Amino acid sequence: MRSNPRTRVTPELLHGPFRASMLIGQSAERTGTSERRLRHCERVGLLTSRRQGNGYRDYDDAAEQRVGQTRALLAAGLPTRVIRQVLPCALADGALRPCPGMRDTLRVELARLDQRVLELTQARQTLQQAIAVAENGGSSDSARDAGRAQSGVHHDR
Repeated sequence: MRSNPRTRVTPELLHGPFRASMLIGQSAERTGTSERRLRHCERVGLLTSRRQGNGYRDYDDAAEQRVGQTRALLAAGLPTRVIRQVLPCALADGALRPCPGMRDTLRVELARLDQRVLELTQARQTLQQAIAVAENGGSSDSARDAGRAQSGVHHDR
């Protein structure tokens, strides 16, 4: 008995166009992130999955790219609320383009990062001075001069 191709149930009929499918463990392995992180990304709206009949998460290939983009933006210091606004405008090739209206938000985040860089630079100079004091037997003048020399700041006395 031959099946009628018009009545055959295919993955496309059930789930739309064919897509590769990965369970959470497979997705975690492919993206180099933890299952816990993937669940968190779903919870905060950065990632979506379908649920299988048994309740298991089912990720498509696009999830791998989305996780990579999310990780890069998190590493850049963007909060998840901003990432959630930027990701919908991601291009198929993986490039990120800010959505219309995001420029001001991204500028605020850039200013926040610039402030953080300034704070870290100051903390670095403090550590350099402390190391120089320890290496020079406790002379704070020589430590201050060493810190200035390493940071490129020179002052005449």
